[in-house]
Amino acid sequence: MSKMSTKNIISEPKRVLFYVQHLLGIGHQRRGATLTRAMQDAGLEVTYVSGGHTIPNLDLGGAELVQLPPVRAVDLYFKKLVDENDQPIDDAWRARRRDALLATRETCQPHVILLELYPFGRRQMRFELLPLLDAAQAAPVRPIIACSVRDILVAPPKPERLIEMLGRVETYFDHVLVHGDPDLIPFDKTFPHASQIADKLHYTGYVVDRTGQRGGPGSPGWDEVLVSAGGGAVGDTLLRAAIAARTNSALADKRWRVLVGVKVPEADFLALSEFAAEQAGGQAGDDAGNGIVVERARGDFPTLLMNCVLSISQGGYNTLMECMYAGCRSIIVPYAGGLETEQTLRAELLAERGIITVLDEATLSPEAISAGIDQALSLPPAAAAGVRMNGASDGARQIATWADGVATSVSEDAATGMADGPGA
Repeated sequence: MSKMSTKNIISEPKRVLFYVQHLLGIGHQRRGATLTRAMQDAGLEVTYVSGGHTIPNLDLGGAELVQLPPVRAVDLYFKKLVDENDQPIDDAWRARRRDALLATRETCQPHVILLELYPFGRRQMRFELLPLLDAAQAAPVRPIIACSVRDILVAPPKPERLIEMLGRVETYFDHVLVHGDPDLIPFDKTFPHASQIADKLHYTGYVVDRTGQRGGPGSPGWDEVLVSAGGGAVGDTLLRAAIAARTNSALADKRWRVLVGVKVPEADFLALSEFAAEQAGGQAGDDAGNGIVVERARGDFPTLLMNCVLSISQGGYNTLMECMYAGCRSIIVPYAGGLETEQTLRAELLAERGIITVLDEATLSPEAISAGIDQALSLPPAAAAGVRMNGASDGARQIATWADGVATSVSEDAATGMADGPGA
């Protein structure tokens, strides 16, 4: 075998299969997209496997998108899952999904398999993830298997689920990328068995979408109050309370831009638009005035944050970190529906540092928001406050290092076999 051909084998592109499943909100997909772009910047080829419904404006860079038959939750506890036709999923549907995922792995031949959240969540998808992991374990050259997980886990309904998570990590996973900063909250705060997998944990810092552009007068979002509830199908109470708070608030003279989730039904979107028009005295939707603009969630949300005078939002991981990165004053109303606890915990930790203003979802009212605005305006603009926020680039470099080791092994094996020749 020539040196030239050996070099060509060794320089084989390093491939990552990145699986992301969202069931309710779209934060997991947005964070996954940010990490995907960073992995490409680090020289990796990414096959992005999405198991949820299509998300508009999801910027995956040049990654290949594989869309599995989509599934979503219809309840806050993720117990009822429906397919693309809003029918309950059944064993035949599960088999199609499993086979499609396994075929994707076979085609991709990844050096790294990266699963977002699992095994610390998405237990409902184990019908396809366990076969994927078993296939990876049995491959002639085993890929690196890693988990990409946010800083805080939702408290499980049953304590034995934590033991199950630990067992899955110990059985299948080489690494766990924790997208957080242990100086703010260590992983063992919400996963008490973290010490048993300490050798597999890697803190990356927070993954932040840095595509926002700061501008001046006339720039998107300039001097506006930005109201949002993520891109999912929840948050109507927050949006209505904020709209009703505008008239008697200290920022009544500003234009308020209300972003409605892309998954909110059209009838609900229209009802919210009508409510905004009533509250604004007919100014809703008038971009030329200081009324209320109601529209669907936008792909340039990070830019709007860069330029707004105040953000009022739920406390999702992405929004909260983007507010800190943008340096905008922020009122956070953590979502606490179903079993959700992570938004409240993270927001309270940051509020203790004087970075944001936090309001309780259970007692939310226009008056509470108006008072929150006064408090937020009395604080300095949000800042990172020493929190690590290079999670996308640092995580991508770590993944590239792991992939490089696997790629070298594959190349050396192939080169040796070709050099020896058949029958050696």
